[in-house]
Amino acid sequence: MEPFMYFNPTKLLFGKGQINRLTKEIKSYGNKVLLVYGGGSVKRNGVYDEVTTLLKQAEIDWVELSGVEPNPRLTTVQKGIALCKEHEVDFVLAVGGGSVIDCTKAIVVGAKTNEAVWDIICRKVRATDGLPYGSIVTIAGTGAELSLNSVITNWEQQDKRAWVSSFSRAKFAIVDPTYTKTVPKRQTVYGVVDTMSHILEHYFHQAENTPIQDQFLESVLRTVIDVTPKLLTDLENETYRETIAYASTIALSDQLNMGFIGDWGTHHIDHALSAFYDIPHGGGMAILFPNWMRYVLNDDTVHRFKQLAIQVLGIEFENKTDQAIAEAGINQLETIWTEWGAPKYLSDYDISTEAIDKIADKTIETVLVCGNYYPLSKEDIVTILEKSM
Repeated sequence: MEPFMYFNPTKLLFGKGQINRLTKEIKSYGNKVLLVYGGGSVKRNGVYDEVTTLLKQAEIDWVELSGVEPNPRLTTVQKGIALCKEHEVDFVLAVGGGSVIDCTKAIVVGAKTNEAVWDIICRKVRATDGLPYGSIVTIAGTGAELSLNSVITNWEQQDKRAWVSSFSRAKFAIVDPTYTKTVPKRQTVYGVVDTMSHILEHYFHQAENTPIQDQFLESVLRTVIDVTPKLLTDLENETYRETIAYASTIALSDQLNMGFIGDWGTHHIDHALSAFYDIPHGGGMAILFPNWMRYVLNDDTVHRFKQLAIQVLGIEFENKTDQAIAEAGINQLETIWTEWGAPKYLSDYDISTEAIDKIADKTIETVLVCGNYYPLSKEDIVTILEKSM
């Protein structure tokens, strides 16, 4: 494995009832809060009322930014920054899924600078500070709560960027799996695929001597594959929700990938794709990842795919070539996702072949290297997108 440093100071408050620690955590940092949430599900499921009741009881003032999009937009980030500055906010609270948390990460750094936040996101200038923030997770999938990463869409420029800053680290994250019980089936599937795609991105790396990390990743994948069908037939089951919520949280926490960097090329393609088409991230990953796997499978990479096929996907390996085992594993993963209800083709979202070239151009434009395990050229990306149609 490669030399590494691991540092994650975010306080994780996992489990039922952890919301009761909310105001104590906030008061460590301030008393004027920007409350950030999405399209209204937090009001329908009662989480909004629970949070605001606690804020009132603790005499914490707040202003609100609602309507954060599933792919959070720069314009919404800018509204949040303006609210922070106008109302002299000293703490930001994200209540929702990964999109709300991603939006909040950009708000907190933008609120502490006079630089344009898009320039920070595009890495033209560096963030120098950030407001403290915390999150209450209501949708499992992105793992944004323990991650520095954020993805913001500039819809007017049809540009979507992943970025990171040391000032976008949450002070705390509350993950109560019962808050995810009302997430509909389709969104649950997208979240599970998103979680698995993070783990799979880690799995495809070039480092040697990583047996412990490999088995961590494999065990989480096996567990998610085992539990998800049960959850999809019993969406309010707290035990199943708890398992999936924990898998989501650790998948992007860097606890599973110490000592190496995964690939992430497929994520870069999907970010470019959704800069033009506002599709769910989990849906895009379900389509792209199997086709990326088929494309990069060769004599040099086959051992990794074979290991995944045997250790995670249960492929019988006797009297089969390594290539056949690997291909069977890829097919099995795709079958699992489609049986759960994930899309299989980009055409399922009415995306046509005419869009391929501009998506490939945007991918190459926004990242210096598209893929660490298997670097992709524009021509490679075009082929993967063609296979995904």
